[in-house]
Amino acid sequence: MPLPRTTLRLPVSNTAKVMYARLLDEILTRGTPDCNGILFISFPIMEMAAALSRSPQTCKRSLNELEQAGMIMRVRQGIGEVSHIYMLCRF
Repeated sequence: MPLPRTTLRLPVSNTAKVMYARLLDEILTRGTPDCNGILFISFPIMEMAAALSRSPQTCKRSLNELEQAGMIMRVRQGIGEVSHIYMLCRF
């Protein structure tokens, strides 16, 4: 999985850094372009928890960390729908 070297210095937990690498890998392999041509992924929390061997609560906490650090942007789609996750450049 790709992990930009600059992410190692960011003030987020190690779990969030691993999650970022996993999200980056997912967007590079199966990203879907939106109406503007920007790639996003839909990665359900339960699938993410299984992929990272972490609890769903830990995954939610790590997603919040990444979003607050400006590394990702989540666009909610509605009740019961999976959010679109966009990778942001902050390096």
